[in-house]
Amino acid sequence: MQKLTNQQAEALSAIGAWLKASKDGGKQYLTLGGYAGTGKTTLLAALRRVLRSNMPTVKVGFVAYTGKAALVLRHKLVEDKILQPGDSISTLHGLMYYSDSGKSESPKWRKRESLKVDLVVVDEASMVSEEIWNDLISFGRPVLAVGDHGQLPPIGNNFNLMLEPDLKLDKIWRQAADSPIIAVSKLARNGNKIPIMSFGDSVVKLDQADPQTGDIIEEILQSHDSDTLVLCGYNSTRQKLNDHVRVLKGIDSPDPQRNDTIVCLRNSRDTGLSNGQIGVIEQITPAVRDDEQLWWNITADFDGIKFSGFAPREQFGAATTIKTLPKRPKTDTLGLFDFGYGLTVHKAQGSQAKRVLIFEERFPRMTQDEWQRWLYTAVTRAQKELYIIGH
Repeated sequence: MQKLTNQQAEALSAIGAWLKASKDGGKQYLTLGGYAGTGKTTLLAALRRVLRSNMPTVKVGFVAYTGKAALVLRHKLVEDKILQPGDSISTLHGLMYYSDSGKSESPKWRKRESLKVDLVVVDEASMVSEEIWNDLISFGRPVLAVGDHGQLPPIGNNFNLMLEPDLKLDKIWRQAADSPIIAVSKLARNGNKIPIMSFGDSVVKLDQADPQTGDIIEEILQSHDSDTLVLCGYNSTRQKLNDHVRVLKGIDSPDPQRNDTIVCLRNSRDTGLSNGQIGVIEQITPAVRDDEQLWWNITADFDGIKFSGFAPREQFGAATTIKTLPKRPKTDTLGLFDFGYGLTVHKAQGSQAKRVLIFEERFPRMTQDEWQRWLYTAVTRAQKELYIIGH
C-alpha cells in the first residue's frame, strides 16, 4: 500500500466522517476535487481498504462517465487489488439504467427501481448533468463525486459539481511529479506560457511557424485512430481537421460513411449517449421523406453503447450545432452527430487518449482564467503522448 500524503490522509478522514454522518441522516453526497497528479485514484484505493476493514459488508459502485473511462478505472482498481465481492465498475448509465434492447429495434434506457450497491463513487463528476445527477440522488445512496476542479465547466450547463468541491487535492503526488504531462499541465493551470521545447519522450510543444512542424502534424493526422485526440479552439479549425483527416483516410465524399468517426453533440438519457462521446458508424443509409433526404438512418457504436436511429443530415460538416431539427422521421430515437476526428476542447472534456495533438487557439474574449482552464483541460486529456502546436 502506498503511503498517503498528509493532504490525502486528511481527505480520507473527512470522507470517513461524512459516510458515518450520512448513515444518521447527514448530507447524502460529498464532492472531492483534485488536480491531475494529486493521487485521486490512490485515495479511492485507500478508502476501499478502510471500508473493507471497518464496514466489510458495504458494496461500492465505481462509475465513470464513458465506457473507455470505466475501463481505465477498472484497470487501476484491479491493478491495486482493492475490489471486494459485490463491488461493481461501470458507466454511470450502466449503474442507474437498463436497456430494453430485447423489446425494440431502437432500445431506450430506463431507470432502475433500485441500486445493488451501498455507496456510489463517481469519477469525472464534473461531466455529470443536472438531470443525471438528480436521478442518481433519487436512489437515496451516499455518493462521493470525484473530479478535477481545474477543468472547464460542463458544456452549456450552469450545473457543475466541481465548482466548489467540499474537499480539494492540490499537492502534486511525489510519484507523479516527474511526469512530463503533469509538468505541462501545471504550467497551464498556473497561467504560465508553455515554452517551445521537449518536456520528455513524446511530450513537446512545437513552433507553428517551423516547417518541420507541418510534417509532424501530417504524420499524426495520417495515423489518426481511436487512441488519438486532435483538439482545437475554433469550429472552423475543427471543420478543416475533419475534412483533412477524412481525405487522408481516402474518403472522398462530404457525406458520412461506414467506419467514419463521429461525435455526439447532445446528452440523451434515452440513448445513453453524452455530449462529446466518440463513436464509429457501423451502418448508414439515407432516410428519404417527401422526396427530401433530411436525415441519416445510422447504426453506430459509442464505446460499447449502441445507437440505432436517425441523425439530421445538415449537422455533418456544419460550423455550429444546429438549434432546430428538420421534419422528424417516424421514430423516437434521434441523435445529433458530426464528424469526430477533430474536436474542440469543450467537446473533449470527458475523453482521454494515449496520444493528443493540441492546436493552441485562444478566443479574443477569453478571460485569463478561462484560457488557463481551456489549456489545462486540453493537456490533461493526454495519457502518454502530447503534442502542442503554438508559438
